[in-house]
Amino acid sequence: MKRTPRLVPGSWTRPAALERVLSAAGWAPSGSNIQPWHAYVVTGAPLAEIKKRAGERLASGDPWDEPEYEMYPAALKSPYRERRSAFGEQRYGALGIPREDLEARQRAAAANWDCFGAPGALFCYIDRDMDRPQWSDVGMYLQTVMLLLRAEGLHSCPQMAWAKFHRTVGEVLSPPDELVLFCGMSIGFEGVTADDARIGRASLDEMVTFVDGL
Repeated sequence: MKRTPRLVPGSWTRPAALERVLSAAGWAPSGSNIQPWHAYVVTGAPLAEIKKRAGERLASGDPWDEPEYEMYPAALKSPYRERRSAFGEQRYGALGIPREDLEARQRAAAANWDCFGAPGALFCYIDRDMDRPQWSDVGMYLQTVMLLLRAEGLHSCPQMAWAKFHRTVGEVLSPPDELVLFCGMSIGFEGVTADDARIGRASLDEMVTFVDGL
């Protein structure tokens, strides 16, 4: 469960920092070194156009795109179901939005497609012929990008939400047909004055089993 993001604009030249980050992230591990990720880093007018088109779709009530992959199992079992529910309660509770206020929840969720105000975004694709091990490689790549961004003083927020508008992103980026948009990632500067809430995590005992000879 990611932290509720509060990303804000800042001075943003064509970032040498991003070039350093992505050059280093290319060394993320992948099975047999096939490196299945395809990243598009977008700033300036192209990102503004993606945000604009996404906003227009939201305003018009245009339905989400046909999914190219399933984000969650149809029947999410325990304890994952409870964790997902708790995330929603904490996320919207921190914003002062009650469970029954669906309209306010939708407005809050719409911030995803403005990249939470961030001045940069990364859109990560994977070849549609890849299988689950390669998707896990992409996860390691994205985690590596995020850690390296922190080392550069930047913050980020990965967003599967962008996969719901993959056609809109594709209209601007024109990726090859064989690629599937896995997620976007907002990249910017932390809004340090924002009233933010850290989402809880499962305990160590729930997540880790230590097996030793003692």
